[in-house]
Amino acid sequence: MQPEVACTEPSRIACTEPSRSEVADILRKVGSKIENYGLNTWQLRTLYALKKCRTAALGGHIDACDGCGNLSISYNSCRNRHCPKCQGNKREDWIQARSTELLPVPYFHVVFTLPDSINALAIHNPKVVYDTLFEATWETLQHFGKAKELQMGMIAVLHTWGQQLSLHPHLHCIVPGGGIDKNANWQNLRTDGKFLFPVKAMSKVFRAKYCQKLKAKAPIHYEQIRQELWQKPWVVFAKKPFGSPKSVVEYLGRYTHKIAISNQRIKSIDNENVTFDYKDYRADGFKKQMTLTHQEFIRRFALHILPKRFVKIRHYGFLSSTWKRQKLQLLREKLQVKVLEKVEKKPFLPKCPCCKTGNLHRIAVFDYRGPPAWYLGCSQNSNPCEN
Repeated sequence: MQPEVACTEPSRIACTEPSRSEVADILRKVGSKIENYGLNTWQLRTLYALKKCRTAALGGHIDACDGCGNLSISYNSCRNRHCPKCQGNKREDWIQARSTELLPVPYFHVVFTLPDSINALAIHNPKVVYDTLFEATWETLQHFGKAKELQMGMIAVLHTWGQQLSLHPHLHCIVPGGGIDKNANWQNLRTDGKFLFPVKAMSKVFRAKYCQKLKAKAPIHYEQIRQELWQKPWVVFAKKPFGSPKSVVEYLGRYTHKIAISNQRIKSIDNENVTFDYKDYRADGFKKQMTLTHQEFIRRFALHILPKRFVKIRHYGFLSSTWKRQKLQLLREKLQVKVLEKVEKKPFLPKCPCCKTGNLHRIAVFDYRGPPAWYLGCSQNSNPCEN
């Protein structure tokens, strides 16, 4: 049934921003050749979803502007966590949820990095490598916390990439600078707040715990790389505390829903190559450009497609779901934290791309077969914003 909307010479597609190069464009250029790139079925399934994102293949909806009256089509997103176009709203929702769990205590940003000698195993068996990274990291923090007779807490986010899309598994962790003592009271670890634990000592414990676990889970692979794993120190990096508890989740929000490369970094795509920006941290973060063939770009991108149902953001200790349900509220009361009321999420109304001021309202939906006949029957020759 046709909705009660006047068709006043609307344009079929609303005014849009100039198009930019995207990961999906590369996938479309490659087409069916991608099946010859040696990717597994889960990687192929993920890449096909990214290619279809916000295209007619996933269907869409028709929006009407409450200002200029323009009608426009919006195609549905794939909602895949590896998609460059589907992470913004998820990030904001996560930040909002974490804001209600903050404590008025120091927080530290700690990064645990695996050596590149583990990369071959990470490609062959990523779940074992990444699960073990989470486990060894948390046990390392627990080791130092127990020495102070404190229950620690941690939020950890897995990243697997470097700036050049190489394999570089590491965990970004937000760690409160203290813990819960045996009387369920909060205790700061240090009064000066300059560091959490000595990073050199943490590196040694982290390496020992990871190797111990890897030996138990994958003994054959462990023996093949054992000497390389113990040859040099592992990297644990720690930043000083954040300025305020609120800045903690805003900072971590930068990491939670990142993917291997954003569309903004892709500068050009031709029939053979892809050129993208990257920061060279060996040259003080100087921005450079790299050009790869389509096949090599896709191979590198696929390295960072996580196993099916793999959880990349995990909460531990007094920040775990069990603690939050039972004890975190009591701790917040002891620390005299003002209880924040849960903000009711308002429906998102995007701005009209034509007049830039009106809000878009959904008036009809359609599937992969395309827009309804009543929409296609409207004149497409005029733009309301120009009248």
